[in-house]
Amino acid sequence: MKTAPTASVCIVTYNSGPDIGNCLEAVLALSHSLERIVVVDNASTDNSREVVRRFGDKVVLVENPVNVGFAQGQNQAIAHTSSDYVLTLNPDVTLDSEYLGTLIAVMEEDRRVGSATGQLVLGSEPTVIDSTGIEMGRTRRVWDRGGGDPVSQWEESGELFGVSAAAAVYARRMIEDIKLEGQFFDETYFAYKEDVDVAWRSKLLGWKAYYAAEAKATHGRGWKYEGRKSRKRMSLLIRRHSYQNRIYTIVKNEPADWALFLTIPRLIGFELLQIGYMLVFEPGLLKCWYNIMKELPRLLKKRRSIQKMRNSRI
Repeated sequence: MKTAPTASVCIVTYNSGPDIGNCLEAVLALSHSLERIVVVDNASTDNSREVVRRFGDKVVLVENPVNVGFAQGQNQAIAHTSSDYVLTLNPDVTLDSEYLGTLIAVMEEDRRVGSATGQLVLGSEPTVIDSTGIEMGRTRRVWDRGGGDPVSQWEESGELFGVSAAAAVYARRMIEDIKLEGQFFDETYFAYKEDVDVAWRSKLLGWKAYYAAEAKATHGRGWKYEGRKSRKRMSLLIRRHSYQNRIYTIVKNEPADWALFLTIPRLIGFELLQIGYMLVFEPGLLKCWYNIMKELPRLLKKRRSIQKMRNSRI
């Protein structure tokens, strides 16, 4: 008799005290049994660790002395698990009890599905979509699919470009297959767009991503769809990571085929517009280019490794 696939939940906290308790309560109420729940705390200065400790031995707490970022924190958490599936979860996400089981069932049915996500709605407006995954445009701009739309418009399941790590289920078979230099999430990223990098890399290497509308979750964030005003409330550090990680992702993953000749002029044009905007409105972001140029040799090395892996499967 076939045994049920095993699963673990991995959460990274940083001053997440107001959210992590509700998040863990929902995790413990999941209908699919869990092998392990791991919380990696990135040197929180609030009561995050105290809240997690209240759950006793139901949760493995890893206490980092410094903030190592989301990417490394999730890699740490995943390394504490050996299950068939891993659910990466933001502490401000609350899951429906069937969320995990629904996604695993899809992934077991088609073993080429290496990542899956459900329907995330805004905590502040439950009738509005937060994310149904991630999509990428021709200029390699990335957005949360369906963000800001009515929930009623996103009741159809299907394949997509990739999933957001806010509430993503990843198959161990894919995690091990696409690791680069021993890392699933690229720790160069610290935070932001590490899930885009994983989505693109996995797609290049033949894996599928899937959206299951019947898997429901609520994401507590409420600032996303307020236009430029919300962007101004984001710290310069966050905006720098988001911008430079976009460039990292393009350098690493843009396919080296004939279409590249059509893509390069479009990318250069878009980046010139971006730089022009930064010169006028956000000059502090221009410092990102120092980091980008410093990382370029390592990025190109990773690019060669990805292209080699991809070519070996064609």
